[in-house]
Amino acid sequence: MSTPTSHYVRCAGYELHYTAWGAADAPVVIAWHGLARTGRDMDELAQHLSPRYRVICPDTLGRGLSQWSRNPAQEYCLQFYARMAADLLDVLKIEQAHWVGTSMGGAIGTVCASGLFEPQLQGRILSLTLNDNAPELARAAIDRIRAYAGSPPAFDTVLELEAFFRQVYKPYGWLSDGQWRRLTETSVRRLADGRVTPHYDPAMVQQFTEHPDDYRIWDHYDQLRLPVLCLRGAESDLVLPETVQAMATRGPGRAGRLQLVEVPGCGHAPALNVTSQLALVSDFIDAVQAGFARN
Repeated sequence: MSTPTSHYVRCAGYELHYTAWGAADAPVVIAWHGLARTGRDMDELAQHLSPRYRVICPDTLGRGLSQWSRNPAQEYCLQFYARMAADLLDVLKIEQAHWVGTSMGGAIGTVCASGLFEPQLQGRILSLTLNDNAPELARAAIDRIRAYAGSPPAFDTVLELEAFFRQVYKPYGWLSDGQWRRLTETSVRRLADGRVTPHYDPAMVQQFTEHPDDYRIWDHYDQLRLPVLCLRGAESDLVLPETVQAMATRGPGRAGRLQLVEVPGCGHAPALNVTSQLALVSDFIDAVQAGFARN
């Protein structure tokens, strides 16, 4: 069973933290987390894939153990995240990779794969898995996320923070008690007054105030020339059914390169921690990888 190693690299002028799973010479999967989360959310997926793949799970700028932005208004946005991702692949000498992204991580994957922000990435992403992400997100859900993400609460104890996480992330679906504990312990920081709070820079919410249309990325989606798997939480309020229907008629959907799967028992976003969800992702990546191997 693979265990992760922890690493720090310099990307776009900042220290970026990531965990790595699997053999160094195996095909690569980039697993990128959601808005207010960390790369450790991808532990189950990375462990599942690690017998066959090298899995890289970054903490985005301003999250987890990565450095915080010195210029939040300009750098907490998809274009700068794409620049950091491009640097990460270059620093790690990754020529090609599959990409799995939850929510924000899916949007970063989309803009990287399109090559519109970082032309040097065009063709380097072999497949794209969007975990409850789409080229357009429901405004009401964005407003809800902005409300809680921009003002993270503080608690006297870690157990109180865990109770908060269990409530706010209930749409993730089923998690074991151990998984809830790990989610909490891998995304907690202590404030100067001794209380604990989620481990991210609250200023990252400026992505929504300074870049209000940042997640409207149909122009990037329409440029995609790679296989795409879109997993939509059946109860998601962020990715609406009509948006998924539009995806089927544009870009990779029109070209027959899009697979759409509705994941029961969860909303935004599936935790990618149970056998059925892990199989959806690994089967998709395996099929794409096998096609490249044959060629």
